[in-house]
Amino acid sequence: MTLDTTLPDADACASSVTNAISQDVAATVASALKALAEPLRLRMLSAIATDPRGESCVCDLAELADVSQPTVSHHLKVLKDAGMLRSERRGTWVWYRIAPGKQRAVAALLDAFAPAAVADEPQDADARAAALRDMDGRVARLGEELADELTGLNRALVIAIVRESYAGLVRSANVTQHMIPLTERFARQRLADLSRDREHSVPQVLFVCVQNAGRSQLAAALVNQLAEGKVVARSAGSTPAPDVHPRVRSLLVELEGESLAENAFPKPLTDDAVRAADVVITMGCGDVCPIIPGVRYEDWAVGDPALASPEGVRAIRDDLEGRVRHLLSTITD
Repeated sequence: MTLDTTLPDADACASSVTNAISQDVAATVASALKALAEPLRLRMLSAIATDPRGESCVCDLAELADVSQPTVSHHLKVLKDAGMLRSERRGTWVWYRIAPGKQRAVAALLDAFAPAAVADEPQDADARAAALRDMDGRVARLGEELADELTGLNRALVIAIVRESYAGLVRSANVTQHMIPLTERFARQRLADLSRDREHSVPQVLFVCVQNAGRSQLAAALVNQLAEGKVVARSAGSTPAPDVHPRVRSLLVELEGESLAENAFPKPLTDDAVRAADVVITMGCGDVCPIIPGVRYEDWAVGDPALASPEGVRAIRDDLEGRVRHLLSTITD
């Protein structure tokens, strides 16, 4: 048996590495990841990033684990040396906040990478492909049926919105028997956005987070419960997850009842949804939302229920309720 020791042509292989990050960038990123590669440090970073005050005291962070004060200070120093934190001494205690310019990196870590890292494996690729082929004809029929029903809207527009809605959902959702009903609901919502009359409808709030699987779903449910029809809330995600997080769905059952909570699903963010809203509240992806004149924008630093303990989930729910009550007072007044 003869081994082939022929080297590949250099020109043919050159393109395969030209898009790799530079050595200097790789070294910087690796240093940051090394600093973050410790569970307590990640929890501290999450606590600081989601603290409503925009900063956290060492005395607060010490409650995250049963460790000594010097150990807490050591971990915070590692994060500070890595450029992730800034600190300020005030009297006896030191306060920490996310370093300027690092907010987006921290948001990406906590809102996108962390939930994806602990998520279940996606369904089998062959099974998904087969399900997609079966769905195509059903989506076409749905488009025709909605166009027949919604005679006041342009027929081609209705069919296009149905197909776009399906395409947006199928990118992230697990293909199931419920895909067509979900597509219909999402398409109807988008068509309502296009035709919304601001002057003659109740105020509308849009909550946006990365996966639309946790805090944005919970915030919208709280608004719809507390506003008693005077304000309508919706939610969307810049990169929707396949499903609502189980811990959040349990809270939705308490707020909305089992039937409504079962119908909750992550939805892609669209420009139409932003234009239809009177208030847009982001939760970690403010740079993703388009800026529409006349729309009020806020950003809420709220913890991710998908990464929290059961006690933490309740604390996040209470935090959101307080914020929602204040929001409603500014809208309804």
